[in-house]
Amino acid sequence: MRVLHVIPAVAPRYGGPSSSIVEMCRALREAGAEPVIATTNADGPGQLRVPLGSVTEWQGVPAIFFQRQWSEAFKYAHALGRWVDSNVDRFQVVHIHAPLSYASIAASAAAHRRGIPFIVRPLGTLDSWSLQQKALKKQLLLPFVSRMLQQAAAVHCTSASELSDVSGSFQLTNGVTIPLGVQRSLLESNPADEDERERDRYVLALSRLHPVKNLDALVDAFVTLDASGARGGWRLVIGGDGDDAYTRSLDRHIARVPGAYVQRVGWMQGDAKRMLVRGASLFALPSHHENFGVGLIEAMAAGVPVLVSEGVHLSTDIARAGAGWVCAGSVDSLCSALAHAIADDAERKARAVAARRLASGFAWPVVARALLDLYRRVALPATPVTQPEPLEAAH
Repeated sequence: MRVLHVIPAVAPRYGGPSSSIVEMCRALREAGAEPVIATTNADGPGQLRVPLGSVTEWQGVPAIFFQRQWSEAFKYAHALGRWVDSNVDRFQVVHIHAPLSYASIAASAAAHRRGIPFIVRPLGTLDSWSLQQKALKKQLLLPFVSRMLQQAAAVHCTSASELSDVSGSFQLTNGVTIPLGVQRSLLESNPADEDERERDRYVLALSRLHPVKNLDALVDAFVTLDASGARGGWRLVIGGDGDDAYTRSLDRHIARVPGAYVQRVGWMQGDAKRMLVRGASLFALPSHHENFGVGLIEAMAAGVPVLVSEGVHLSTDIARAGAGWVCAGSVDSLCSALAHAIADDAERKARAVAARRLASGFAWPVVARALLDLYRRVALPATPVTQPEPLEAAH
């Protein structure tokens, strides 16, 4: 089955959506599908050094890139819209990610015109909290997005909370819940033992850096913890990259912290990232809003208990599984939850086991099978093509 995935950008700076689209397509290929990613070369103020207008490999997945012409938020790319319009009928299903973007609006319109079923994944952008942020700009796009959702064969949400919120806001009856996945290698590798973590105990916050992540409150909670004498030698390590203005603001905030127990380590990937996650005694995600949290699942898969805010959609599952601590997200509530987690070694160990058990239900092969089942249910009957012409050759 040939599936076109359309997403406005895949540069690592955009966090979970960039990594998850690659992992998703890898898992789909292993399950027998033929995914292709159509996207732009956007990379914040810069651009990715990739071939444009022809299918290439992006982290082991077939992808075709187009020039982002203007707007970091909207990521307008006229050539992408033209290509999708000319090539969409060569796919059986279109999977659209991040609807508040030019790529998604153009792809949904093209698929609808050509009679190709399409699925929309909101990525948390259509939740009530998200829609209140930069509301004026989003209001301009909502008529297009609302039509997109109504015309979609399905709206793909990654948690029950997201499904309930989006379905209620847009009066949808076509929503489905399929979570994102976690790499099998993380589930199969042994977690760090307590002696290893004992040598350097730290709380890790690793994510795209953006105001929604509420990291300033986490820093302030750690400062309060230190002032009360409850820090016990623990460090707070913040990793990631993202919004430039927010990153500078966060660095200034950390620079005001006395001592060296709050540390920014920047962007992490590969073995360095895996070792950083593996060595953490606690993973923190205090977001105002988080529809899923790829890094969160990866930490739990590595056997790390977690501390999350109620704004994280998986918080209910985490609380039910006993995989970590859930708090309101204010400085006081974060400080209280941190104090409990730091003080109780036995409870951290028990919740680490529960976290790994919860993460095992998010293995990519399981997710890929669910996605393939959804694709088959919405796809039009099509004659198998054994020798499709190269995608870049079509006009």
